[in-house]
Amino acid sequence: MIELCGKRVLVIGLGRTGRSAALFLAARGAQLVLTDRRADLEAGGLPAGAEIYTGREDPGWLDGVDLVVPSPGVPRDNRLLRRALALGVPVVGEIELASWHIKRDLVAITGTNGKSTVTTMLAEMLRAGGARAFAGGNLGIPLIEAAGNNCDVAVAEVSSFQLEWVRSFRPRVGIFLNLSEDHCERYRDLDEYGEFKARLFENQRADDWAVLNRDDPRVWALAKRVRARAVSFGAATAREDAAIWPQDGALRFALGGRAGVISMSGFRLPGRHNLSNAMAAAAGALACRVAPEAIAAVLAEFRGLPHRLEFVRERRGVVFLDDSKSTNVDGAAAALAACGGPVIWVAGGIDKGGDYAPLRPLSREKVRAAILMGPARERMLSALEGATEVKLVETLSEAVAAAADGARGGDIVLLSPACSSFDQFKDYAHRGRVFKELVMAL
Repeated sequence: MIELCGKRVLVIGLGRTGRSAALFLAARGAQLVLTDRRADLEAGGLPAGAEIYTGREDPGWLDGVDLVVPSPGVPRDNRLLRRALALGVPVVGEIELASWHIKRDLVAITGTNGKSTVTTMLAEMLRAGGARAFAGGNLGIPLIEAAGNNCDVAVAEVSSFQLEWVRSFRPRVGIFLNLSEDHCERYRDLDEYGEFKARLFENQRADDWAVLNRDDPRVWALAKRVRARAVSFGAATAREDAAIWPQDGALRFALGGRAGVISMSGFRLPGRHNLSNAMAAAAGALACRVAPEAIAAVLAEFRGLPHRLEFVRERRGVVFLDDSKSTNVDGAAAALAACGGPVIWVAGGIDKGGDYAPLRPLSREKVRAAILMGPARERMLSALEGATEVKLVETLSEAVAAAADGARGGDIVLLSPACSSFDQFKDYAHRGRVFKELVMAL
């Protein structure tokens, strides 16, 4: 932990996370230097008295700086970060900074897909068990806002980007959901991506919990490396290392000296991936000593998050689903697998460098037509051609119109892009909202 009062601190990137970090630092007496590449940055709401610089980075901004706090979107090869490291200036991320000041238990969830769903579900389970639970992190509300918050436990979704700059970050319960190709533009390969994810566990102690997906070999291999108590969730039947598993339409568990059954009555989220999400959240809740009955009550009521296989409407026998959150191949594969009827699949956006070939078998089995949009459409076409009918368009508006024209009763029109949204939209949520507006206007 670094004392902040009187220290000169450089914050790089002034999106929501950077702004929250800046306000937190200012409240603790830090002298702020704030930077952002956007020349048209809106300075309203930033701390008074801060030095604010925009545009191309200048190494001179590091003069006299005692600490650097980069926002998650700032790449490790950023000019200011490289210079700070060369000068020996400490660099910490916002979740590291937050962890220094959160005095209650911290639960953290990482993985390629499902993080937001599990974070939200687990926080609701903790609340159902009587705890005052904060839910945030990469989910939306920066974790730094839990510092000083009157909560019993902070539940944080954490990304590989956020874990790049941890030093002492230590969750009492860490959950690793899955690992698949993503962010190929940032990481050398899947191994490097996975190693940054695994930093979730590096500061845990023997009495902490590491909750791992035993159905994912790369994730479960971490059981041999972590210092915490490693327990697992997955579809395999009961065995010595299993914390929770499905059986006879319910979840059976054995964790922390307790064993029993959690009812899945009323659980409505579709797909095997959502069963996995439910097990992960339940395992985290059990590690926090939540009663099985409280966990079951949340599972019965939970209806999912926006833009995750979200029902939009039914029109002339055609169901429209918004899965805009699926920004990688594994996410889109899980969505396609969860759909029962013939699918008119709307996909594409900005290519993240992944391999689309794993989507080919599902396309042959499930997809009646794929409507591909944005810069990634040509690469996707080369992977899918021959597996299903393919139509290329430029925009989401064209894609929705084509899907509506081609769909017939019993079809599912599924937006599950397998790509990032930044060609046409601010983020995946913006893309999902526009999709719903276009669908409702049909």
